[in-house]
Amino acid sequence: MINADGHRIAFHHSPGTGPTIVFLPGYASDMSGSKALAVEQWARANGRACLRFDYAGCGESEGAFEDQTLAGWRDDALLLIDGVVEGPVILVGSSMGGWIMLLVAKARPDRIAAMVGIAAAPDFTDWGFTQEQKMTLLEEGRLEQPSIYSPQPTITTRAFWSSGEANRLMHGAIDLPFPARLIHGQRDPDVPWERSVALAGLLRSDDVQTILVKDGDHRLSRPQDIALILRTLEDITTRP
Repeated sequence: MINADGHRIAFHHSPGTGPTIVFLPGYASDMSGSKALAVEQWARANGRACLRFDYAGCGESEGAFEDQTLAGWRDDALLLIDGVVEGPVILVGSSMGGWIMLLVAKARPDRIAAMVGIAAAPDFTDWGFTQEQKMTLLEEGRLEQPSIYSPQPTITTRAFWSSGEANRLMHGAIDLPFPARLIHGQRDPDVPWERSVALAGLLRSDDVQTILVKDGDHRLSRPQDIALILRTLEDITTRP
């Protein structure tokens, strides 16, 4: 698939019964992560359709990472949901992917069967940066931060930050009346678990569960964490 900027978006689509499970990676992550692969493997084993993909500038997709924005990555997800997937979808959003999950659900409410957030991080351009860091982004256009997950620094651009600020959701009720499961580790150093509790309160659905993992970190990629994610998927895909 070719996005609006002319970049090829890499994806893997596994056929099966619906709703199709769509995995949305986190910031600077890609579709080859352990959670994405585990979800796809589970879907195949259960005969369910699954889509995983790389945003532009990430993984196997074309484009320069520093040219991307939150809205652009949302549009990459919509491009594939519109062009590759038929019927309803279950969105599985990891970290920033949880923010994109909500934006996609707002844009295509008629396609959403359910949502699963894994350390979902909506609005992190607001609460995830200090005032000094925000000033650096505004004045210099770019912020480098050391990463505990990679030898390479984490880069944030003014364009991405501005796009995030323009797409904030946590200022009031979120009109998404879909079943939702929000899984969050209470030892997450990046996204406070209270963010998922707050999100659960804002979603306009009575079928929302927040699942806290007391010793869980941000990635939630340990075998027991992935087993929990897959049990949650099983629950939400087989609910009456």
